[in-house]
Amino acid sequence: MSEFLYNAVDIIENIKNQKVTSKQIVSKYFDNIENKNKELNSFIALNKDLALSKANEIDERIQKGKPVGKLAGLPIGIKDNICTEDFETTCGSKILKNWHPPYNATVIKRLTNEDAIIVGKTNLDEFAMGSSTEHSAFGPTKNPLDLTKVPGGSSGGSACAVKADLVPIALGSDTGGSIRQPASFCGIVGMKPTYGLVSRFGLIAFASSLDQIGPFANTVKDCATILDVIAGYDPADSTSLDIKRDNFSDFLDRDLKGMKIGLIKEFNEYLDPEVSQNLNLAADLFANNGAAVSEISLPHIKYSLSTYYLIAPAEASSNLARFDGVRYGLRVAGKNVDEMMINTRTQGFGPEVKRRIMLGTYALSSGYYDAYYGTSQKLRTALISDFKKAYENVDVIITPTTPTGAFKFGAKLEDPLQMYLSDIFTIPSNLAGHPAISIPFGKDDENMPLGIQILSNALDDSKVIQVASILEKLRDENVT
Repeated sequence: MSEFLYNAVDIIENIKNQKVTSKQIVSKYFDNIENKNKELNSFIALNKDLALSKANEIDERIQKGKPVGKLAGLPIGIKDNICTEDFETTCGSKILKNWHPPYNATVIKRLTNEDAIIVGKTNLDEFAMGSSTEHSAFGPTKNPLDLTKVPGGSSGGSACAVKADLVPIALGSDTGGSIRQPASFCGIVGMKPTYGLVSRFGLIAFASSLDQIGPFANTVKDCATILDVIAGYDPADSTSLDIKRDNFSDFLDRDLKGMKIGLIKEFNEYLDPEVSQNLNLAADLFANNGAAVSEISLPHIKYSLSTYYLIAPAEASSNLARFDGVRYGLRVAGKNVDEMMINTRTQGFGPEVKRRIMLGTYALSSGYYDAYYGTSQKLRTALISDFKKAYENVDVIITPTTPTGAFKFGAKLEDPLQMYLSDIFTIPSNLAGHPAISIPFGKDDENMPLGIQILSNALDDSKVIQVASILEKLRDENVT
């Protein structure tokens, strides 16, 4: 059975060709979850009975020669801030413990319409606020490559699930790097699509102008296969893009002919020697295989981190106001409505969520709005303008995904600013709304994975897929 437990595309093909049944595949992954999840804490909710029932149904249709979907029988893990009608969605928070949404997110509908099988919900930093999955109300998730280290965040549970072979595919959400950073820490592929390309309907919002759903996978090909299913216009999402889009899988086997690749000059000061060496190796592979590599300047990118950590908390402050004990989730009694709300939010939210709500509320308050939130939006516009100019000269930009490899548990909990710096290379694409992907490339001095990030202009997701698949191939041929 092991030959079917890595590449999602092969799993689907073998199920459709009746070399293996969907029930066998799903059962095997549940066996893996049973054996490993207690130690890793990747999944925080499972739906085994429904998953096996769905697998049986798919197998029966295949045996009878009836049509099945593009993802027939493929097990998938879902980050627990994406609504699932069949079982609870908690956002990794006490305030939503035991809450069952009355509807499915659009991405869930699109996956299940193509006969994917939802295995369960994966752990995350509470309300997707964090870079280590240490801020979950259900305990931290561990990095399957080194149990003393974090898997990254906030989508650490999804990244861990794919790397540990608990599922071949998982979905996460990315607000400032929450797919790409854990993908890098765990040594897998993770992609943030263009903002609006994948519907956010049913994604519980952290920062609405930044959040985007995307896939985790073992290969770029698997990533493209899932993106082909979940991308597309959704009238239920007011930010969804009503455009004709590419079939991303068509861009997997192309070459570098005529490709122009940029390196960001302003990031040089943040590069440790081993990370810089890794980036240069990737750049050399591109240059030696037909691409033109040059340095570019993005003058305002140095303000990205501070800009993000005003805009994101401000939007979080507004979005999380709905969790008040009145409409859904936790309710802690009080003498009156005001006290009930205070008690509910005090007991329901963890320290990182409270920190960001307070920061965001302050930035939006009278007398400070223009100085903080307003200025941040101007800097965001300036950054977008910098990217626009850069993409007149290059097709894609490459950077390290993270400043370091995975760090040990507790290493940055007492210093939030150091934790926030984990996202310094990933945040700019969220502020701009552009696509970006991380693929495993190289190791740090503790033999933990490093990642290379590939960025491109809005709606150039196919170009990101193309270049990532080339780098993946060059890595396998040239990097030990």
